[in-house]
Amino acid sequence: MSEKGNVTRAAGIVGSATLLSRIFGYVRDMVTAYYFGAGPLADAFIAAFRIPNMLRRLFAEGSLSISFVPVFTETLGRDGQAEAFRMAGAALRLLSLILALVAVAGVLASPGIVSAIATGFKGDPWQYELTVHLTRIMFPYVFFICLVALCMGILNVLGHFAAPALAPVALNIAMIASLVVGGMITSDGTIRVTILAWGVLLGGVLQLGMQIPALWRRGFYFFKPGPLWHPALATVGRLMLPAVFGAAVYQVNMFIGTMLASLLDTGSITGLYYADRLVQFPLGIFAISIGTAVLPSLSRQMAAGDLDGVAETFSFGLRFTLFITLPAMVGLVVLREPLVALLFGRGAFDSAAVSLTADALLFYAVGLWAISCVRVTVPLYYAFKDTRTPVQVAVVAILLNVVLSFLLMGPMAHRGLALAVSLSSIANFLLLLFLLVKRGMVHLNYKLIFVSVGKSGAASLVMGGIVWQGLVFLMPDGGYTFMTAAISTAFGVMAGVVSYGGVAWMVKSPELSAVQRIVNRRRGHGGRES
Repeated sequence: MSEKGNVTRAAGIVGSATLLSRIFGYVRDMVTAYYFGAGPLADAFIAAFRIPNMLRRLFAEGSLSISFVPVFTETLGRDGQAEAFRMAGAALRLLSLILALVAVAGVLASPGIVSAIATGFKGDPWQYELTVHLTRIMFPYVFFICLVALCMGILNVLGHFAAPALAPVALNIAMIASLVVGGMITSDGTIRVTILAWGVLLGGVLQLGMQIPALWRRGFYFFKPGPLWHPALATVGRLMLPAVFGAAVYQVNMFIGTMLASLLDTGSITGLYYADRLVQFPLGIFAISIGTAVLPSLSRQMAAGDLDGVAETFSFGLRFTLFITLPAMVGLVVLREPLVALLFGRGAFDSAAVSLTADALLFYAVGLWAISCVRVTVPLYYAFKDTRTPVQVAVVAILLNVVLSFLLMGPMAHRGLALAVSLSSIANFLLLLFLLVKRGMVHLNYKLIFVSVGKSGAASLVMGGIVWQGLVFLMPDGGYTFMTAAISTAFGVMAGVVSYGGVAWMVKSPELSAVQRIVNRRRGHGGRES
């Protein structure tokens, strides 16, 4: 199979598993919104959950994957499976020790951490203490999820993508179960949110447990006795530190947004969180799936010295990402109000909370395409062992986000924080792409890329116009109830898919055939993975 075929196949597997995870994730968010709304309990939990969740995305999904996969791939190709497994075993043992120390330190330092990331909570001692308590419960989640990320890197290089991609399903099920149990046994909101925090920790244990059978089937035995060190880990370490900054600008910016939102009106943190959750749907299913699939292919081609293949794989990944995320961005903008009302607008999550979240979603969504493209572009730099450039660009993007956040949060409140994240993400991607072109790292077919993006953009605009006019006809006065939100969302999704697919077919978008191959492969093989 060609590397383009490998990318398409892997993206299909990861995307399908991620879709299932996102469905369970939205059920989780719906139940959470029902019980806690957009009040102080929700703000406390989300602020506490942001800490381990950011570390998960910063280290696990970002630096660990990007730094480990190229080195593991090179060791596997050069020295064989036995030596590669020795290197991976040493990585697991050393990482476990480091993470255990980090977890203990995080629990002990929770008061200081909460003071730093939710400064506004200091004015309410009850909310501050609750956030500290929840942080102490959930911080050890980092131990389990970072080990899951390392297992993901091992399995992805070995050609297995399903188990790591399905792992978040276990977290969502554990959290849903904890919400249901809490709702059954008590009406005390503080106790309910504490039970939810324990559900997060249980979810981390279950996620790690899901990886063990897949590793065993491939001859890798989890925590097999052996040394803590392997010479190849020095290379992983050199790549990992800058990768923390280069691959996770979006997560750092979201973290900054949470800090500043704690200074705004109650509910601002919750509105930003649920809006981000909706943005994470296309980002997780498509962009992260494509980025996950591209990384092993780029690593194999770099190890083989196939620079033309590297350029072709990157170009395909970029075009495919934009083909998917441009219509997703337009769809989120047009359907933001019915989507939020449908998913969260019940129980304690009232119409004011719906409007607050929909406003944040509008400004987050405009940067979706850039956030997605960064997920494909950064691995290319690391395939070339260039760790400096992504770090330098990341620092610029984070500083820009801080400046824009302070400038915009006054006149625009939480909407300004969302817009600052999007603008800094756009700057991050454009600067990465500019330096890539300027330095001639890969020789891309720019005409092919521009034509493809032009077709995708035009089809997205046509789709957006059709969906918008349909919503005006169905709901001229707005004010969504659950039923009208469901009807409007269903119409928007169906009309959007049909109109975008139809226009893409008429303008002969080549990426449409890749989508068709994914669908056909899922049908032909029943979703099974070799």
